[in-house]
Amino acid sequence: MSHYALPEGNVQIAFSGGRTSAYMLHHILEANGGLPDRANVVFANTGREMPETLDFVQECSDRWSVPIVWVEFERSGEAGARFRQVSHNSAARNGEPFVDLIRQRGIVPNQQARFCTSDLKLRPTRDYLRSIGWDHWQAAVGIRADEAGRVDRTPQRERWQRWYPLADAGVSKRDVMAFWQRQPFDLRLSNIGGKTPLGNCDGCFLKSEANIAALARDYPDRHQWWQDMEDMVSEWTLGMGARFRKEYSRREIRWMVDNQGDWIFDAPEALCQASGGECMA
Repeated sequence: MSHYALPEGNVQIAFSGGRTSAYMLHHILEANGGLPDRANVVFANTGREMPETLDFVQECSDRWSVPIVWVEFERSGEAGARFRQVSHNSAARNGEPFVDLIRQRGIVPNQQARFCTSDLKLRPTRDYLRSIGWDHWQAAVGIRADEAGRVDRTPQRERWQRWYPLADAGVSKRDVMAFWQRQPFDLRLSNIGGKTPLGNCDGCFLKSEANIAALARDYPDRHQWWQDMEDMVSEWTLGMGARFRKEYSRREIRWMVDNQGDWIFDAPEALCQASGGECMA
């Protein structure tokens, strides 16, 4: 039996907009001859994804003839639901859902308080699925076998339980890279050793200092949004809860990039290369 055969009951396929989750979606479609009505592919847009990511989600939908539901966080949806349904054309592109969440919370998320994942992705997806009548479901998560440390099979005290088809199938980063080399289209963001530095939220605090500094150098306008969020919260709280990472502010990263020059990108010791956690790509 294929590792990609749908389990019983309702199934949500979580699509992050990256190559790995798209690989998972393709293999689920192939193994099941498409998707039955009891399966939904959902992409949760935070508004900080690169334009190439949004285009890739739509291209996967068009080329593979699979409907993908786009949802975003909304502070005051109908009947208490915290989502709005959007499309490639109407999706937020300047962090609007993220700004709303930060205003609601009064702080920015960080490694210790990763509420952005739960509030911008998990809950809007949950509220959408509940709005169409789902009570319980299996959620396909695109975690590979070479990311075994991220696999959590503990029963969830939620309406969904996790399903890990890639981990179960023994899929590695190399398999995903080889797959996309054979396809007639691809995510138009750099693939460096199987990782996409600009994948998911462009300046996610789980990315390495080196990647965040590269964003400040190569996409200063996109970096500015993260700096603006820290500055906004700092004004409200006199600095409390105003940093995405306790080690540095986005203003300090910008100063370093502007004043130290490109040598910091050539010297591995100048910028921390380690990520603060694994971002799904």
